[in-house]
Amino acid sequence: MDYKVVFTTLDTVCEDIISNMCAPSDMPYGAVATRLVTCMKEIQEHGRVLEPVVAGFISVFHHYDFDAQTPGNGYRTLVKVLQSCLFHIIHKGRYIASNCNSAFFRAEHNASEMEAYCNALCQLRALLHLAQQLLNDNVRGELYSLPHTDLSRQFVQEYSSMHKACFYGRCLGFQFSPALRPLLQTVVISMVSYGEMYGKQQPGLGMAALSLLTSAKYVIDPELRGAEFERITQNLDMHFWKSFWNLTESGLLTGFSRMASSPVQVNVTLTLPPVTLHVPLAADPRLTTTVSPPVAHWGPGPVHVRLISCELREGQDSEELLSFSREDPPSISVSQLPWVQKQPLSPWLLIHFHGGGFVAQTSKSHENYLRTWSKELNVPIVSVDYSLSPEAPFPRALEECFYAYCWALQHCHLLGSTADRVCLAGDSAGGNLCITVSMKALSNGVRVPDGIMTAYPATLLTTDASPSRLLTLIDPFLPLGVLTKCVNAYAGTDWGTVHPTMGRHSVSSLRRNTAVLLSDLTQGASNWISSFLEPGRTSGPGSPTSTMRRTQSNVTLRTAPDVSAGHHRSHVGYPEGFQPLRSECQAFVSLTSCPIIRNPFVSPLLAPNNLLRGLPPVHIVASALDALLDDSVMFARKLRDMGQPVSLTVVEDLPHGFLSLSQLAKETEVASSVCVEELRKIFQ
Repeated sequence: MDYKVVFTTLDTVCEDIISNMCAPSDMPYGAVATRLVTCMKEIQEHGRVLEPVVAGFISVFHHYDFDAQTPGNGYRTLVKVLQSCLFHIIHKGRYIASNCNSAFFRAEHNASEMEAYCNALCQLRALLHLAQQLLNDNVRGELYSLPHTDLSRQFVQEYSSMHKACFYGRCLGFQFSPALRPLLQTVVISMVSYGEMYGKQQPGLGMAALSLLTSAKYVIDPELRGAEFERITQNLDMHFWKSFWNLTESGLLTGFSRMASSPVQVNVTLTLPPVTLHVPLAADPRLTTTVSPPVAHWGPGPVHVRLISCELREGQDSEELLSFSREDPPSISVSQLPWVQKQPLSPWLLIHFHGGGFVAQTSKSHENYLRTWSKELNVPIVSVDYSLSPEAPFPRALEECFYAYCWALQHCHLLGSTADRVCLAGDSAGGNLCITVSMKALSNGVRVPDGIMTAYPATLLTTDASPSRLLTLIDPFLPLGVLTKCVNAYAGTDWGTVHPTMGRHSVSSLRRNTAVLLSDLTQGASNWISSFLEPGRTSGPGSPTSTMRRTQSNVTLRTAPDVSAGHHRSHVGYPEGFQPLRSECQAFVSLTSCPIIRNPFVSPLLAPNNLLRGLPPVHIVASALDALLDDSVMFARKLRDMGQPVSLTVVEDLPHGFLSLSQLAKETEVASSVCVEELRKIFQ
């Protein structure tokens, strides 16, 4: 839709509501009508200021795309998110204007909804202003601010003080596909409920009961949910995030995932012993080079991998392979049943590195889409369970992944493959490892893979500002405070003592928390039904406490910052008379200033050309609404400008981590199939 039409419609809707609420009427709205009129006037003001700003971005943002056939960059994304917010306001405004005279009109609920979106619009206006500064100060075509400039520091300062709760309450996930919004609500409710119980010593049943009561109040009161989510993302430490994310490793949840995903005949975990490998040189296979086992931080240690194959192939049931099994004795699988027909070796081999911010999850959490890939491509998959940070910071994970890659090349006959064509695949942090493992293979003279397929990779682990990274202020999956915790953990800057046994997640500790998440999912699922039957059911207009807190919160947020009281004084030159809403408690965000962060094997976007020249074809699948979108665009452009083979595909309306959601919505299934087609190109 033409942006001018959107802003014209917005202004008309605002005028309709203002005229209706100011007209003589017998309706007993009183203070609620005043709130609505005030809110619509503020929205009008924001809209009139933002229209020329949007026009400015639209006129230039094509200069920042990968190419003319691939529209996608952070400037486009910010405009898209703003338009999504405006569409919601227009839709709600039309409903209010048409139904305010109805006897069943819920004035309190609709006023609260509109105030929430007004707050969101105010914060988006601030983000667009920051993006304007990036546009003005950066070199044309460059999406990231230059190192050692004030822009990145200002971005972190603004994130620390700006009000974010409005994006996690009533407005949660407005920018994403409608099919995903109920899921986002469930995840956020689960997270805040788990955060409230986190650290309390309760037995499993007691925690489940407490969590059920806790999650209910977050369903009823969206403002409370948003405030609590903001507190958690700003203040809770890395232990909380590892504990919460690793709940996906619990037996019940993985059991449900396996039932919903494609069945496979081989699914076995292996332990690779720490022995020196002698790998043929790529330039002359008659010669070999030695590849040492991982040694960083605590010396040589084994590497854990998972082998997944939709069909049983030669070598996969051999005694030699089973001798590497992590279970003693090896468990009997369906592959050993007499009626299972053994297939010949596949010419293909897929090696996978999972995401999780370098700090959480394993191959088990990513099984759902790996099973589907194995079936659709008919290929054996080796997924590496590398050691996690902060207990195992850089370069331990990279060493383990490179060692597993070399081991797989040498032992491909045990994995059901001839390895005629080998592909690396990974998402997020795993995408980073795909690239850096290939760089390490080049540096060591080892055969490089035949291609890389990486989904929404992290290619720059600094806090340098970019337009898409401004989304970390509103993204429920990638808040900047959490992102920097992960990056600092990988860099080894926030952990005093490294111990090898801490690098592996504890299954027993995960199981005891399963009941907490399941109770939250149950509560969230019931709310899905409510949301379909009656949009906005979560308002709870009959709650006087909630109403009072909302009103007080709105008054506090709209008041100008009191510098004498210690509130944040902005260093950003916002237009006269405008300031974004400020949070009552500021976040502490550690800048990623450690030199390790700029190591080319940590941030491959910063790698010199000689480390990247010779990489195999790189196929990147990114999301237009991902805070790391600019990482993908800039890395793809860098490879293209070097003459390296690279492709970039940008999918719409999905969050970071969409592969893990591939079974939950049609849009995520389509995005996963895009990844499969990119893999097929590499193999064929």
